[in-house]
Amino acid sequence: QVQLVESGGNLVQAGGSLRLSCKASGDIIMNFIMAWYRQPPGTQREFVASVAENGTATYAASVRGRFTISRNNYENTMSLQMNSLKPEDTAVYFCNSVGLRGDYYETVPFNSWGQGTHVTVSS
Repeated sequence: QVQLVESGGNLVQAGGSLRLSCKASGDIIMNFIMAWYRQPPGTQREFVASVAENGTATYAASVRGRFTISRNNYENTMSLQMNSLKPEDTAVYFCNSVGLRGDYYETVPFNSWGQGTHVTVSS
């Protein structure tokens, strides 16, 4: 089993900043991709940003230049620095991780999600 726990969500004024964190734990062998998704009120979940094991980052157009994703492979943690926040960034933010888990006898792929952390940006 792989568990993901997000933290850092809060209420912030437009133009402000927040830093979200995600910690992955469990029998992780390799953590290929870690990503952030968000689900604004009344809409579907959408991609925000991802970071590969080698540090290559990808961003949604709506956050590029304002958000920065990073990860620590040794600690299996990931962060999302969010600057210049806008009311439309209001959403529940979810951490996602894809990789391989197991032990010496068995290795299986995993695709795990956290429970989400709330970000509210007031105008």
